[in-house]
Amino acid sequence: MWTSVFIHSLEHPAGGYKKIFESCDELAEPIPAHVSGKIPAWLTGSLLRVGPGLFEIGDEPFYHIFDGQALIHKFDLKDGHVTYYRRFIRTDAYVRAMTEKRIVITEFGTAAYPDPCKNIFSRFFTYFQGIEVTDNCLVNIYPIGEDFYACTETNYITKVDPDTLETIKKVDLCNYLSVNGVTAHPHTEPDGTVYNIGNCFGKNMSLAYNIVKIPPPQDDKSDPIEKSKVLVQFPSSERFKPSYVHSFGMTENYFVFVETPVKINLLKFLTSWSIRGTNYMDCFESNDKMGTWFHLATKNPGEYIDHKFRTSAFNLFHHINCYEDQGFIVVDLCTWKGHDFVYNYLYLANVRQNWEEVKKAAMSAPQPEVRRYVLPLDIHREEQGKNLVSLPYTTATAVMCSDGNVWLEPEVLFSGPRQAFEFPQINYKKYCGKNYTFAYGLGLNHFIPDRICKLNVKSKETWIWQEPDAYPSEPLFVQSPDAKDEDDGVLMSIVVKPGVTQRPAFLLILNATDLTEIARAEVDVMIPVYFTLVRKSQ
Repeated sequence: MWTSVFIHSLEHPAGGYKKIFESCDELAEPIPAHVSGKIPAWLTGSLLRVGPGLFEIGDEPFYHIFDGQALIHKFDLKDGHVTYYRRFIRTDAYVRAMTEKRIVITEFGTAAYPDPCKNIFSRFFTYFQGIEVTDNCLVNIYPIGEDFYACTETNYITKVDPDTLETIKKVDLCNYLSVNGVTAHPHTEPDGTVYNIGNCFGKNMSLAYNIVKIPPPQDDKSDPIEKSKVLVQFPSSERFKPSYVHSFGMTENYFVFVETPVKINLLKFLTSWSIRGTNYMDCFESNDKMGTWFHLATKNPGEYIDHKFRTSAFNLFHHINCYEDQGFIVVDLCTWKGHDFVYNYLYLANVRQNWEEVKKAAMSAPQPEVRRYVLPLDIHREEQGKNLVSLPYTTATAVMCSDGNVWLEPEVLFSGPRQAFEFPQINYKKYCGKNYTFAYGLGLNHFIPDRICKLNVKSKETWIWQEPDAYPSEPLFVQSPDAKDEDDGVLMSIVVKPGVTQRPAFLLILNATDLTEIARAEVDVMIPVYFTLVRKSQ
């Protein structure tokens, strides 16, 4: 661990990172972990996470990092002891693939084709049966009411048992809400209310984006999903080409939606898919002229605010946090410069290359940057050419233009050549939607995860945990029960060290204040790449 500005970069000539993109088997039962250090007595419960665990079906490979079949993992912590368990989620995509021994449902970057054993007429009609949307829920897991759901970014979520890891049922959100799909990164209020966003058909069959609300646990024990509703709608910049949306922002009183130039060509999605075996990635395109649009809406009541905030083009996958301050909304984001889609660089063939080739490919990819934007709520058209931002602690600007648009320029909180601060976390329970100081993230070195990071968004100071040939996951912040400061707590991350012969993976527990190690729980199995962690308390 050290304090730095991220410029120091480890090299990975041995290519150990390739191992995190290899298939693994599920476990028949939990296995014990070897604990070194001392786990805090208050840190009990289960750490759940999902990610891809199967990167091929027989001799048919998946091609993209977001294609592998969903594997759910669990570390149980109790009385200083730790066990590890994992099972594949029994989605339709997985069960049918295992049954037919081939890829049956098209994934993000891999097209499924008709069964070669069928005759030519059966294969022809299979092509014209329409789009079969995947339920491969490999991106996130989160609570709704008293239940846990694994999800991807389609209309399907899958209920799982957090204790046994058994798959319970698939839920189609289209049965309850007007959405074509929702993000894998909802927001949750202290009472358990869940908010999410997804694209939909709005007025006159044009595209729009709906903020949806799922109520908290019900007194009568009924399913909160059945009482879901649309809260507010954002318009789309293009009628038939919605932007790709991976997350959104929420303050105490507002929703923030960032509409990027990465678009889904809906016409291609609906037509060429069934004819030519198109996958999801084939339906993305970039609008190199629109830049990026910021949208605002109030939460209660849900009403769209017709301010036209504009800025230069960037990709966006993760919001860090948003908050209100003195008539402004401060929005902190993990951005990637330009309109070229970052996911184009996340095919498995790219990240499995030798280190020099990985670096070479990343040189042409959009460059990452942590940015702060400030949106004024009180806008006067007569103030053209003037910076409307008066907050004393930021250099971000918002300038009224003659066409009525407000042009935003960010303050850069962190920037390092091909060194990304991504998969951000904060002290969510206390500081989501509020003025905060610390963010935690996964450091990507030319897209390879090789460090855990802490960023002071006020001073821009950074801290890093890093070991040679070690590949961590997104860190999860857990606040200590007697916390007085914002960063009183621990960070938990699953780390893989492919080069060691014994116990190549471990649960790492760090002091969130300075990123010093508190304990690690090592297991004698490899663990593949992972995306999101969630903690289930006891």
